[in-house]
This record gives sequence, C-alpha cells and structure tokens, in this order.
Amino acid sequence: MSTPPSLLRIVLVDDERMVRTALRAILSSEPDLEVVGEAGSGAEAVPVVRELRPDVVLMDVRMPDVDGIRATERILGTLPDPPRVIVVTTFENDSYVYDALRAGASGFLLKRARAAELVQAVRLVARSDSLLFPAAVRALAAEHAAARGPDREASARALRDRLSEREAVVLRLMTDGLSNSEIAARMAVGPATVKTHVGSVLTKLGVRDRTQAVIAAYESGFVTPG
Repeated sequence: MSTPPSLLRIVLVDDERMVRTALRAILSSEPDLEVVGEAGSGAEAVPVVRELRPDVVLMDVRMPDVDGIRATERILGTLPDPPRVIVVTTFENDSYVYDALRAGASGFLLKRARAAELVQAVRLVARSDSLLFPAAVRALAAEHAAARGPDREASARALRDRLSEREAVVLRLMTDGLSNSEIAARMAVGPATVKTHVGSVLTKLGVRDRTQAVIAAYESGFVTPG
C-alpha cells in the first residue's frame, strides 16, 4: 500500500468571505492540501496562525486596518518556525506586493489566477526550492529595488565580499529563477551540494528564503536590471 501524501496545512486571510470560500473549495479538493482555518482581517491573522500553525498562509495584501504587509511582518516576526506566506493581489506590478515580499512573503498570486496555478503555488512555496513566478518577482525587483536600496556600489561590494565564488554563482542563478535541480545541472554538481550552497547564501544574507535573497541581490546592486 502506498503511503498517503503528507498534508500541507493552509490558513486563508481575506476580508471578503466569498473569496475565502472560493479558495477553500479549490484547495480542499486536493488530496495533499488542507485548509485548517480562516481569518477575516490582518489583525485576526496572527492569533489564528499562532493557534493553528499552518505550513502556508494565503494573505490578501489590501485589507482595512491591518493590511497584508503588516500582518505578514507580525506573523514572521513573532512566531517561532513561522509558515510561508503567499500574498494574494489584484495587481502584480504593485508597490504593496513588493513591500509584502520585503516583509518576508515567499511569493505572490493574482486573484485571477486559475485553480491549477493556485494549487501549484502552494505546493511550490511549501517546498521552497525554487521561486514562485520568477519572471514577475524579477520584474518587481527591477522596478522597485533601486529606489529602496542604499548606495548600490558599496552595498554590492559588501554583498560579494560575504559570499564565496561558488555562492555568488548560485545567487545569480537563483535570481534567474532556477530551481535547485536546475542549478545543479548548470554547475555540474549534485543537488545536495546546491542545497548546501543555497542554505549558506540565505544565512550570509540574513534572509529566510530565496525570494528575499533575490530582493537583497537587486537592492544591493549585486544584480542589476537588464
């Protein structure tokens, strides 16, 4: 008998009940996904997530009072071993989305996304070995990073100095959106070696996952648009 897949536990945060109902229906139809709770506001999200300890939170980015950016900051900043956060938005090229990614969200999803894209996004972010919608993340970083970053020449040099030559190559390939297996093939090394390098890059940059590593690479000037 085959072993059933382990369930990914999900919390939905959106101020529109109909949106939460639609998301729940899509996700609950998958054998490896379980919606364990909901919150109707950013303020409600933190205690709900603290109690239920999900693997992934789907977070509406624009909500009254406490928006998805602040709620993401609170969840990631106050909970031990916090979940991955995917912000859900109407507009992808949005400073709100970029601020949510800077706050620690692992990716974003458009509200008009197809059901298959929603399911794939949750699984991909939970697995965390590649970027969610890498082209869109790079486009956001390219547009917003220069205005948010410090002196770029000095900060790019400081970032390079923290990384070994191999780690610098891995970071550049991460910003291109390559998964661990794709990086391994490109560098002609084993996946375990890449996983070690990725972990070292995240530690040296002081970031939680590869989305924040990409943002750090752009904001420092280590990677430039174009």
